[in-house]
Amino acid sequence: MFTQKFQAVEIDISAGLAARLIAEQFPQWAGLSVRPVATQGTWCVNYRLGDDLVIRLPRVPGEGGLGPILEQGILPRLAQFLPVEVPELAGLGQPAADYPNTWGVLRWIDGDVAVEGQLAAPSLLAADLAGFLQALWSVHLPDEAPSSPAGPLSALHDFTLGAIEDARGMIDTDAATTIWDQAMHLPAWDGPEVWIHTDLMPGNLITRNGRLAAVIDFDSAGLGDPSRDLIVAWMALPASARPAFRRATGVDHATWLRGQARALSLALGHLHYYKQLNPVMYDNAAYTIREVLGDYYASHQQ
Repeated sequence: MFTQKFQAVEIDISAGLAARLIAEQFPQWAGLSVRPVATQGTWCVNYRLGDDLVIRLPRVPGEGGLGPILEQGILPRLAQFLPVEVPELAGLGQPAADYPNTWGVLRWIDGDVAVEGQLAAPSLLAADLAGFLQALWSVHLPDEAPSSPAGPLSALHDFTLGAIEDARGMIDTDAATTIWDQAMHLPAWDGPEVWIHTDLMPGNLITRNGRLAAVIDFDSAGLGDPSRDLIVAWMALPASARPAFRRATGVDHATWLRGQARALSLALGHLHYYKQLNPVMYDNAAYTIREVLGDYYASHQQ
């Protein structure tokens, strides 16, 4: 049985394919069970391999495999500066006759995937997330860091306005447009580029007892504007935890509002893209938009 597809052009990836690749390239693990992970990502298919490993297979042919952070061994050097666990590559698989990309076997990280609106200890998680970001943004590995694909906010302008229009009748499009228009007048990031994760959505946050235990999926990490990582404030956290999170990150007003606008833009895109494909991602998009609009309403009542 093949996994559900999210892209227009995808490789047919099944548990059988994953098991064959393991048997061919990593015979030491050939006897371990291969089973699907409950929640699959948009760009990679994941299979548990025994109890301690996970197979990660990029979906789209020719898209660069697992990315330079994992494949070039940068993540272990980054990990030494971070306060939580991050993925550890146990084996790098090569393209095969029936699979065209590089792929990986990673160590499995135990814990619970964070779910917006169902956090056991939002304030504690917010503090942990701020600590993670402060540590990540302070890492100095300039010779090894690729530029992040997350470009300036202005590059999202036409897409976001189109997505707002597409959401007419579903959300308060006037408020969304105002938020975006105001963001377009914010100063761009003029500080030094810092290490950013770029994809701090709930599905990439692993918790134990409500605390942040690990951050996964560094495929697009690199140097850029720290506002991209602030999307987590609206995609994962409730309104009650955001003020303390903002203070703990130490970001200025413009950076905070750019982060809010990025969260809105990303969620609007997800609202349409995942409606029929992935209810978990769709629900997160709807949650994010409600949180962004809620903050807007609250600020205009003061």
